[in-house]
This record gives sequence, structure tokens and C-alpha cells, in this order.
Amino acid sequence: MTSKNRVKKEAKVAEIKEKLEKAQGVVLAGYQGLTVEEDTKLRKTLREAGVEYKVYKNTMTTLAAKELGLDGIVTYLEGPVSIAFSYDDATAAARALNDFAKEHKKLELKAGIVEKEVYDAEKIKAIAAIPSREVLIAKLLGSIKSPLSNFAYLLSAIKDQKENA
Repeated sequence: MTSKNRVKKEAKVAEIKEKLEKAQGVVLAGYQGLTVEEDTKLRKTLREAGVEYKVYKNTMTTLAAKELGLDGIVTYLEGPVSIAFSYDDATAAARALNDFAKEHKKLELKAGIVEKEVYDAEKIKAIAAIPSREVLIAKLLGSIKSPLSNFAYLLSAIKDQKENA
């Protein structure tokens, strides 16, 4: 009986370890006090943002984190803790949870991991302020396009001026 239980626990630790390795961004949050409706809304918001949201036993998460050398996160694994995994955008989980926490004070950001670096709650809130990759690329392209548009307009004005002269 004990070996069956041990096998289940080892499988769960392996699952958590795999998710921690695969994720670009991970955020730990205290969710105690959220109503069922609020939790459902949070899960829907995170799903739409492409973020996986799970609740694991802290002991299982601690074992997985230690195996990966992420010991810094262990101190934040106290009380009911949920974990949000972001695989494509390192800041998506932080952004989605931070936005939700602004409206729902019961949700508390505890810490996070971005690209294998452990950060406390304040730094995770700062990371949440970073725009998504798509927004950053759009801004970059906009800043490149603007001078080119001005240059094209200038050439057109010179051409029109020479034709009129």
C-alpha cells in the first residue's frame, strides 16, 4: 500500500518538476479567501492568457524545486499556494495574476520564477508591468516605421516640388 502511494507522489513530483523546467514564467500566489466564483473567474482569465493554473501540495512542490536547484522558492511555499505556469510569454502569468489581484485583494502574489531566476512579490509586480512580447514588437515596428514614413513623405514632397517648378 505504501509503495503505491509513494509511486503516486513520485509521479506528482515529476509532473511539477517538468512544468517548472518547461515554463518561462512561474508565479506563486496565495488564494485563501477567494470565493468559488472569484476562483472560477481567475481560472478563466488565466486560461485566456495562455497560463496554466494549478494547486499542488507544498511538500511536492518543494521536492521538485529542490531537485531543480530552485531552493529560493521554497520559503514562499507556506499555506495555501497556487502556481501559475506561463510557457510562451515569461511575463503572462505575472501580468494576469497582478491584474486580477488589483480587483480581488484576497489574492496575494508571493513570488515567482522568470527564466529560472527566483523573484519576490515586489519584483514579480514589476515584471507584471512589462508589456507582452507582441506589444513590444509592435512598438518596435512602429518606431521603425515612423521615420521611414516621414522619409517617404519627404521624397514625395521633393518630387512634387520639382514637377511644379
